[in-house]
Amino acid sequence: MAAGCIHAFIATAVLCNGMGGRCRAAVLGLCTAAVFWWSSPDGQAQNASPAAPRQPAPIEFARLKPDAVIPFQLEPGAAATADALWLPQRAGKTVVRVDAKSNEADAPVPVGHAPCASLTTLSGSLWVPLCEAGRVARVDLKAGNVSASAPLPVTTPSGSIAAAVGSVWLATEAKGVVSRVDPDTNAPVAEAYVARNPSAIIATDEAVWVTSEEGDLLTRIDPHTNAVVATVKVGPRPGRLALSEGAVWILNRGDGSVSRVDGKTNKVITSVAIGADVAAGDIAAGEGSVWISAPGVPIVRIDPVTNRVVQRFTGAGGGAIVIAHGSVWVAAGPSITWRVDPRLIAAMRPD
Repeated sequence: MAAGCIHAFIATAVLCNGMGGRCRAAVLGLCTAAVFWWSSPDGQAQNASPAAPRQPAPIEFARLKPDAVIPFQLEPGAAATADALWLPQRAGKTVVRVDAKSNEADAPVPVGHAPCASLTTLSGSLWVPLCEAGRVARVDLKAGNVSASAPLPVTTPSGSIAAAVGSVWLATEAKGVVSRVDPDTNAPVAEAYVARNPSAIIATDEAVWVTSEEGDLLTRIDPHTNAVVATVKVGPRPGRLALSEGAVWILNRGDGSVSRVDGKTNKVITSVAIGADVAAGDIAAGEGSVWISAPGVPIVRIDPVTNRVVQRFTGAGGGAIVIAHGSVWVAAGPSITWRVDPRLIAAMRPD
């Protein structure tokens, strides 16, 4: 396009000879515009730099009617089991079990220090990282008490623990060390090396995914060989992760965007622009959507079919969100968690 424009300018300049600078300026202006516009195969003009999709009109969060109100704070890192949701309570240095059928909360379980990072479950235990103490506590899921504690440092509270292939995986050193822990011994048995400042981990039996702020990278580890098999450049300061539709969804703290990485090709499919007001939030996936929650923006819902934001709720609350037991669990204010039917959320429209 640029070469053709130059040739056209030269040819037209000959025709413009004697007609003055206005003729040549007009030709130059047309050619400059042509650099930014071209015809598609169907003859429709397209813009080389399409604008970000318009965000949907906000919906007042208070209009939602929860199925249950849990009198405990939902914080990032909650873990779901077959019959319950476990909530970390940093202020109380406890974890709380909420029954998935009755929505009743059991007595808080003291763990000695403030829980940090994400909770995970494996081998009949809830694994609770205690960053300040440099340990991970194990809470017996049946007995409801701490059964063991292991000296396992966790580098950051941003979701740095997960379970897969019979092991617990956690980022143990800021220089980029991910440790694989044997639940029989509570000790590391292998290490994988990723970019510096690892921030979050999510895992399946096919892959362990780790975000790192250094280089804005997502690293894929093979949980069967402990080897790094791929690194993917994503958005600025990638943080928390979610899995859905065969993809990894990353909330980028640098700009509040969400990167979607294909789980087969290890490539970025798209980046969804949301806004800096959700950059410090939480992300989850399930019930046909990808969900984000941040203070003041309790729910943002992305349709994974179109990769577009389809709903945005604003108001008091937000900062943590979990999809479990057919429901959306969302922070709704100080010491309050709402359990909401996702169909009710999807049906809401702006006033």
